[in-house]
Amino acid sequence: MTVVSTHQDTDALTFTIVADLAASPARAWQLWADARQLERWWGPPTWPATFTAHDLVVDGGSRYHMTGPDGTEAHGWWRVLAVDEPRSLEFEDGFADASGTPDPELPTTRALVLLEESDGGTRMTIRSTFATAEQMAQLASMGMVEGMTAAVGQMDDLIAA
Repeated sequence: MTVVSTHQDTDALTFTIVADLAASPARAWQLWADARQLERWWGPPTWPATFTAHDLVVDGGSRYHMTGPDGTEAHGWWRVLAVDEPRSLEFEDGFADASGTPDPELPTTRALVLLEESDGGTRMTIRSTFATAEQMAQLASMGMVEGMTAAVGQMDDLIAA
C-alpha cells in the first residue's frame, strides 16, 4: 500500500498523510498535474472524481465533482496558491454547488503537497490545514481521513500502468 502514515494534529489543526511512491518526483507530479490521472485517484474508490477544469498555475484552479455509488454528486474547487514543479503544490480546496460556486457553509482547507526524492522513489506528504477545530472535526466526521487514505492508496496502480 502507498500510504505509510496518517496523523491528525488537533493543536496545529492539520491532517497529514505520507505515502511512498515507486516513481520519480517528476512522475509523481503528473498524478497531480494531469487531470485525467488526477481523477483516477482524487476520490475514494466508491466516489470517483471528474475534473471539468484544471489549471495548476498560481491563481489558477480546478473544478470537479465526485460521484457516489447512488449517483449523488459532491462538487468541489481548488484555488492554486503556489507551484514548484515537480516539488510542491499548495492550494485551497473547498466545496461547491453544481454550478461550481463555492459553498460558504462548508469548510475550506489549505493543502500543501511535497514531493521529495527518497530511496529511488518519492516520499509524498499532503498536509491539510483547517481554519478551526470545528471545521477539522466536521470534515473528519464526513470521512475525510478514510477518504483521503483510500484515494491516495490508488496511486500505486496508476504508477504501475
